[in-house]
Amino acid sequence: MNKVNLAVFGSTNGTDLQAIIDEKKAGRLAYIDLKFVMSDKKDSGILKRARDADYKTIFLNPKGKKKKEFDEECLRLCQEHKIGLILLIGYMRIITQALITPYKNRIINIHPSLLPKYPGMDLDVHKAVLDAHEKQTGATLHFIDEGVDTGPIILQAKVPIEPGETPETLKPKVQAKEQEIIIEGLIRFAGGDISDLVYSKK
Repeated sequence: MNKVNLAVFGSTNGTDLQAIIDEKKAGRLAYIDLKFVMSDKKDSGILKRARDADYKTIFLNPKGKKKKEFDEECLRLCQEHKIGLILLIGYMRIITQALITPYKNRIINIHPSLLPKYPGMDLDVHKAVLDAHEKQTGATLHFIDEGVDTGPIILQAKVPIEPGETPETLKPKVQAKEQEIIIEGLIRFAGGDISDLVYSKK
């Protein structure tokens, strides 16, 4: 395994971050060094979760900044901490070329659907899935590219939809799968096992 300096970007509660924290606490993922957790929301749950676990947290205020300027600040932070991989967990911003280009193939995102179905950040994914009478849903770990949830897929995990399912019952089931494939994805990245998947859809 190769040592990976990891940065996590998030804007919401950071539920999936807990899986990484728990694995680290249990002595696993020793080769993953979580350098910092960054949020564009000062009072976000993901920052509190990271602080409670004694990880470095950074609030980066987006007010008055263009998207490119904000991402240039993110880039400086990542370079300063020698970050090798960026993981997006509930990160509610579209990333620009200012960060994508220098971190090409090293930014991954977790999404609560079986992409390419139900992409986007503003969609109530679980409600949309149920409204469409889907038989299954799931989670997708994928690389970030210039589009919205269009990057090459690394891992997916499926969740069957039971009769009488609601968004409230579906969400924790999908989140459990998100956490599983995040951990597996980190292991694969450290082992170099996902290199063949990188931008294979060119």
